[in-house]
Amino acid sequence: MSQATLPSQPIETVNPDDRTHDLALVQLGRRLQADQYQFTTVTPLTHQRNNARERNHQAQSLRDIFGWNRPFASDLLPEAELQALLSHAIIRAHAGLWISEVRWSSLHDHLFVHSAFPTVSNDSVFFGPDTYRFAQAIEEHLRTSTHPIRTAVDIGCGSGAGAILIAKARHDAQVLALDINPTALRFTAVNAALAEVDNVSAWHSDLLASASGEFDLIVANPPYMQDTQKRAYRHGGERLGSELSVRIVEQAIGRLTVGGSLVLYTGSPWVEGVDLFLEHARLLVDKPGLSWSYREMDPDVFGEELDTETYVSAERIAAVVLTVTRTS
Repeated sequence: MSQATLPSQPIETVNPDDRTHDLALVQLGRRLQADQYQFTTVTPLTHQRNNARERNHQAQSLRDIFGWNRPFASDLLPEAELQALLSHAIIRAHAGLWISEVRWSSLHDHLFVHSAFPTVSNDSVFFGPDTYRFAQAIEEHLRTSTHPIRTAVDIGCGSGAGAILIAKARHDAQVLALDINPTALRFTAVNAALAEVDNVSAWHSDLLASASGEFDLIVANPPYMQDTQKRAYRHGGERLGSELSVRIVEQAIGRLTVGGSLVLYTGSPWVEGVDLFLEHARLLVDKPGLSWSYREMDPDVFGEELDTETYVSAERIAAVVLTVTRTS
């Protein structure tokens, strides 16, 4: 196996222990790629329901270990590999068995490392159905837009899926992956190494605060729930989680080149027939010099949230895509 390498990260000095851990993740990812590992990540509720079945309480395969994140016995991995993963804190002891501290998911031919199930920590890196829909929105834009992409940015990059898709499709583009979560930046670097892209840079940034200049393409898949614990990976602020998405629109439209576009995938709560996100975003984009389109990709996501006190007034939450292009 070739020596693992990571893209350089122009962020705060990386802890040597973290770098060693992340190099071990690259090696694990390459091992899974060689084994043609594939796993499609589902919603947390579906994941929970699958793992609750009696036959699924213990892992029987690599998909069970690194996809379903089930506890596993020592005999499922070679002893040397088991010890290496343990030494790099990629697995840990769990009720007389072992369990992975990360999951691995497929997107097309690429593998992405992200947080273990359940994602409860404030620095969790989420990957799931929203990621797949976000990818579809980006790919549709790349297919249909004729505007050259020399600079691009993925705001709140998480696993880096958006940035890496752009970098693979536009080899000459310089792509920034921005996030306030250091774990997300590290996972993005791992995933970029596995995808063998060298035109992605991971930067610590609160939205676009650390980035300068204008961009030919800005993409974002922000948190869009109103989370009572205000966890960074999940909390989209007030107005039932739509506040952060509106902030992104406000910042992004002023940083587009002429002909450049914002592609924002988010969730929008509906209250008494009113789309709360669109109600506020329209005030920002319905102006001279901008063209925009808006569509629902899924009219009903995270329906279980309607049972909570926070969402007692909501009719539904829709998955939507807002595309804004600067025309002059």
